Amino acid sequence: MNLPIVIIGAGQAGLQAAEAIRAEGWQGDVILLGDETHAPYHRPPLSKTYLSGESSAEQLTMRGPDALARKQITLRTGIRVERIDREEKTLHFSHGSSLPYHRLVLATGARARQLAGADLQGVFALRTLDDATRIAQGLEAAGSIAVIGGGFIGLEFAAIARKKGKSVTVIEAADRLMARAVSAQISEIYARLHAERGVSVRLGSGVAGFVSANGAVSGVTLSDGSIISADLVVVGVGVIPNQELADAAGLVCESGVVVDSSGRTSDPFIVACGDCTAMRLADGRLRRLESVQNAIEQAKACAATIMGKERPFSAAPWFWSDQYDVKLQMVGTSADHDLSVIRGDVATYKCSIFYFRGTTLIGLDSLNRPQDHMAGRRLLDQQVFPTPEQAADEGVALAGLLPKQATS
Repeated sequence: MNLPIVIIGAGQAGLQAAEAIRAEGWQGDVILLGDETHAPYHRPPLSKTYLSGESSAEQLTMRGPDALARKQITLRTGIRVERIDREEKTLHFSHGSSLPYHRLVLATGARARQLAGADLQGVFALRTLDDATRIAQGLEAAGSIAVIGGGFIGLEFAAIARKKGKSVTVIEAADRLMARAVSAQISEIYARLHAERGVSVRLGSGVAGFVSANGAVSGVTLSDGSIISADLVVVGVGVIPNQELADAAGLVCESGVVVDSSGRTSDPFIVACGDCTAMRLADGRLRRLESVQNAIEQAKACAATIMGKERPFSAAPWFWSDQYDVKLQMVGTSADHDLSVIRGDVATYKCSIFYFRGTTLIGLDSLNRPQDHMAGRRLLDQQVFPTPEQAADEGVALAGLLPKQATS
């Protein structure tokens, strides 16, 4: 019997894996399983254009069932895998049926981290299309809004709410915004940006609980005892990788399903990609990336691995965030840098910050300078490092530093 390749998870990584497997020449069945009832959709716009009303649910759809059927990919939505039997190479579902597989792709994603008391009416996480739809409905009637967590999701939502004229308070436990992802310089720029737009930012503030009236939220109690009034609260305090299926099946997991750069897990018949994974680097460290790029490139690597090819994901990681009229584009890392230089004008939110470790460029954050970002991606991937003086000098064309073949 010819068994199918089965993919658990119908998000960005799962869809990309299915299409890449077809592109690699697999002629057998490909089955894509999703626990949501929706066809695969773009997740990043949920906290951006969808909540602002600039895009609809239909516009977020990546591939509908008909489009997938034309590629001979079977989509099954609203289905939950209960258990993986690795010995029998079989999936068992919550409704009692089972499905054998030839190879298995885990693309189970991640879920929003919750806070105690978050089951009150008016308290939301923002992770799925259904989450965003409920928030959009509540946002129209809300007067005062509290955002718990000053990361990308929380700040993007805060920007949308302020543009709609709502009173917004951002509550962040750390001493700066987006502390896990950006440099102190970028944190300061965004604190100023939100303050200028009328957002109250409370740094170094822990959350002790929620205040309620008749089962609905009416405020957030901080660890110092003060209360922030709010009739709508969005919690954005990070995500938890959905590794439980893999863990229960005996796969190696450590803050995610552990994979190599080609998506291999500790089982030769199972690969994994996307937000559920933690990649083992050459130096032994684990790296978790939650990004569209990571989902796409890991999925392609998994498809190649299944077909007996080697196509590891090795590009410099990149991310982006849209807040108000400022687009932040990041490539590489700012962690442990010992020198940074600025190109452009910080005051007008049109600049790039280059991060160096010694003489080596390790990362680049760009505000409203997409040309710098694209050049930075190529510089890091080609391991071509400008000097700090060149990076800061707008008279030096960054793309001109690349070898001729890299600029084409």
